[in-house]
Amino acid sequence: MKLHYSFDDLSQLDWASILPIILPLLFVGFVLIMVALFDLYRHRDTRENVLMWTIIIVFFNSIGSVLYFIIGRKDVNKRALRD
Repeated sequence: MKLHYSFDDLSQLDWASILPIILPLLFVGFVLIMVALFDLYRHRDTRENVLMWTIIIVFFNSIGSVLYFIIGRKDVNKRALRD
């Protein structure tokens, strides 16, 4: 059993068997990023730290999008009305 692999071993990999698994995950991640960026752009007047959230969404990919939908969608105007 081989414990250490090198970059040369990647050429021996059967990509045709791996692509059906990887492509849907990449597509879902891309759609999630696009939806998060579109939502951030549409509501940029009522969101705090738009630039920070854009950087988080783009550079942290799917996790950044999920964090935006959980944490970043709080409106500034709704918080001001509650206080």
